[in-house]
Amino acid sequence: MATAHVLVIPFPAQGHVNPMMLLSRKLVKYGFKITFVNTEIIHERVEGALDSLVDSNINLVSIPDGLGPADDRNELGKLCEAMLHTMPEKLEELINNINASNGDDKISCIVADAGMGWAIEVGNKMGIKGAVFWFAAAASLALQVSIPSLIDDGIIDSDGIPTQKQVIQPLPGMPAMDTAYISWYRTGDSACQKIFFKYTQQYMQNLKFADWWLCNTVHELEPVTFSLAPKLLPIGPLMSSKHTEDSVGQFWQVDHSCLNWLDQQQPCSVVYVAFGSFTVFDPTQFKELALGLELTNRPFLWVVRPDIIDQSRNAYTKEFQGTRGKIVGWAPQTKVLNHPAIACFISHCGWNSLIEGASNGVPFLCWPYFADQFLDRIYICDVWKVGLGFELDENGIVLREEVKRKVDQLLGDESIRARSLELKKMLMNNIADNGQSSKNFNNFIQWLKA
Repeated sequence: MATAHVLVIPFPAQGHVNPMMLLSRKLVKYGFKITFVNTEIIHERVEGALDSLVDSNINLVSIPDGLGPADDRNELGKLCEAMLHTMPEKLEELINNINASNGDDKISCIVADAGMGWAIEVGNKMGIKGAVFWFAAAASLALQVSIPSLIDDGIIDSDGIPTQKQVIQPLPGMPAMDTAYISWYRTGDSACQKIFFKYTQQYMQNLKFADWWLCNTVHELEPVTFSLAPKLLPIGPLMSSKHTEDSVGQFWQVDHSCLNWLDQQQPCSVVYVAFGSFTVFDPTQFKELALGLELTNRPFLWVVRPDIIDQSRNAYTKEFQGTRGKIVGWAPQTKVLNHPAIACFISHCGWNSLIEGASNGVPFLCWPYFADQFLDRIYICDVWKVGLGFELDENGIVLREEVKRKVDQLLGDESIRARSLELKKMLMNNIADNGQSSKNFNNFIQWLKA
């Protein structure tokens, strides 16, 4: 019997490619062959950042996203419109070419990022079964499921824009949240927000074509949410093993020198600072953060992408390193968070970073920037109580003194550390041999093989 052949397609962003690559590697261990489909631009970046060979059972391929070489792919509205117009047809062509040339080794299933839900519809039309992978908190999906009722109740208008600033409880049992932090309302200017909201409504409709809804979380993290979205199946935390290279699926070359530097630091002493692949700072805020880290008088490891400062391509500079810091362009984050020297994680609260930090028992200082990260902060600070947030001054800036104050407060609170370790235990139990996430994943495997 031929090996089952699974096509995996993530949304073209670092925080989506990473977990779907981890999922692909897990599938390979069960004997599946993977065709991993990126957009052309992302494919080039992933291949350019590789410092190790990709598993021979994972074939990296690409299709165009519909934008030109000079277009800004951080403009989510423009990107989503172009993808929806171009990629379904290109994906169908790719599948037909693979199936025509591979004999018995045809695509048997599509696992699509929920943000690429149209791919499940393409598969449905071609008679290929499909599963979606939800890329964020289960609560974030529940919020999107509730879009029709939010419109009916007058909380948002038909473009997804809040009708007024207010605190709402989107669904019973979910924490209260400010309407200003609704995920699709935090994706750019008003034109971008409207387009992205329509795209969100579209992919939510496409989910009905999927047989399985998978997510990188565990039931106990968000128990109420799973009662609201019963089709959602937690298989997390998805983790790279200690023996797995971190470079596959990364957009920037990983700087491993920080691991040697961490080896020289005292246990539980280093402040790890990383804001993912999207966050951009204005120069004033960047400088305040740098001075705040120096003010803590603690060693810090800071991931500073070359494009992290607004209107600049050259943020990577030693002048911000101070006397106790280490700055890298991109870090092997799973290995960093697993290192005994790490004391806390100043994070943008992206879901992957949240899961990686929580799985290693690391407490958080929350600095959300974009989309669902504001909802994640509510869970970290108010529900699980494993972190603290920063207060802004009257100009919307986190001042250097606030950075020092919150680092000192977090690291001086043993109860936060204790809860973080309990959270780690709960997450790890789920991926033990008899854990619930492991059982869920094994059921998914049996369905794939059927």
